[in-house]
Amino acid sequence: MDFTFGEQHQMLQTMVRKWANEKVEPIADELDRKQEFAWANFKAMAEMGLLGIGIPHEYGGGEGDTLSYVIVSEEIAVACASTSDIVGGHLGLCTVPIYNYGSEEQRQRYLPPLCSGEKVGSFAITEPEAGSDIGSIRTTAVKDGGSYILNGTKAFITNGDVANIAVIFVRIPELGARGMTAFIVEDTMPGFTKGKKYDKLGMRAATNCDLVFEDCRVPAGNILGAEGQGMKICLATLDHGRVGIAAQACGVARAVLNRATEYAKTRVQFGVPIAQHQGIGFRLADMATELEAARWLTYHAAVKADAGERYTKEAAMAKLYASEMCMRAATSGIQIFGGYGYMYDLPLQRYFRDAKLIEIYEGTSEIQRVVISNAITR
Repeated sequence: MDFTFGEQHQMLQTMVRKWANEKVEPIADELDRKQEFAWANFKAMAEMGLLGIGIPHEYGGGEGDTLSYVIVSEEIAVACASTSDIVGGHLGLCTVPIYNYGSEEQRQRYLPPLCSGEKVGSFAITEPEAGSDIGSIRTTAVKDGGSYILNGTKAFITNGDVANIAVIFVRIPELGARGMTAFIVEDTMPGFTKGKKYDKLGMRAATNCDLVFEDCRVPAGNILGAEGQGMKICLATLDHGRVGIAAQACGVARAVLNRATEYAKTRVQFGVPIAQHQGIGFRLADMATELEAARWLTYHAAVKADAGERYTKEAAMAKLYASEMCMRAATSGIQIFGGYGYMYDLPLQRYFRDAKLIEIYEGTSEIQRVVISNAITR
C-alpha cells in the first residue's frame, strides 16, 4: 500500500509544521505549567481551517480526509501534545460524529460553529464507574413529551470545562441492554453543569472536568442517530479517534527523538560525542525504527478508513503500538539526557508525562489487545 503524500497532504503538513514550530512549541511548557486551556492555539487552528478537517465546505469545514487528520495530529503533537489532544476531543470525537450520524438539521446547526471555533466540542462516555466497560454507563435518559430528561455524571471529559457542545452517551432504561443512545447537548440547557476540574499529570493544557446532568431537559431532536444506536456510534467514533491518538504518539516520540539526537551529537563524554557510544547509538536506532513502524501502522489505518473499509483492528493496532512506542521513547529520551532530562528546565519530562496518558485514554493498551484478539480469533 502506497502512503506517498499527494500535493494537498504535503502542503497541509508544511503549513501545520511551520505554525507548530514557530508559534506552539515556544509556549508549550508555559501552558503545561499553568494548566490552562490553550485558547490562543485553538483560535489559530480555527483560522487555519484545522478544526474542520474532513468536514465538507458546505458545513464550514476544510474538506480533507482521515490521513489529513493524522498529519495535523502528529505535526501539532511534536510541538504540544495538549493542543493535539484538544483537536482530538473537539474535531475527532465531537464534530466528526455529528457529521457522520447527524441529521441535516443537526449538521447545519452544529457543524459551522464547531468548524469555525465559535464553539468548543467534547465527547462524553466515561463515568466514575464505567471506564473501559462502556456498556455499564449509568447516565439515563427518560422520555418526557418532546424531550428527554438526562441524569448522571461523566468523568475525565477532555475540553469539558470550556465545551459548548458535547456528544453524550446515555442509556434509555426502557430499551434494556440495547438502550445506549447518543445526544447532542448544549451547555446552555437547564440542568447541565460542569463539575470537578482535574489536576492532571500530563496533557495539562487540554483541560478535563466532570459533566453533571441533573434533570437536564434535551429536545428529542437532539438525539444523534436514533434511539439504541449509541454503542455503534461510540465504537465507530473511537476507531477514528484512535487513529488520531496513534498519530499523536508519533508526534511526541518524534519530538523526543529530535531532541535526543541533537543532544547526543553535541554532548561529549570520554572524549567523543555520546552518540558514538554504542549504548546511546543503539537507543537512538531503536527509537527511530519503532517510530517509523508506528507511523506506517497509523497511515495504514487511515488509508483503510478513507477507502471506506472496516479498520477497527488496524486502528487498535496503531493505537496500541504507537502509544507503547511513545512511552519507550520518552523513557529513553530522559535516559540519554541523564540528570538534565529529569529537570523541569527541559521538555523531556513533559514528553514523558504526556506519553503516559496516550497509553490510557480512548482505550487502554489492554482494551486494544482485546479488540485485536477478538478480530483475529472470531
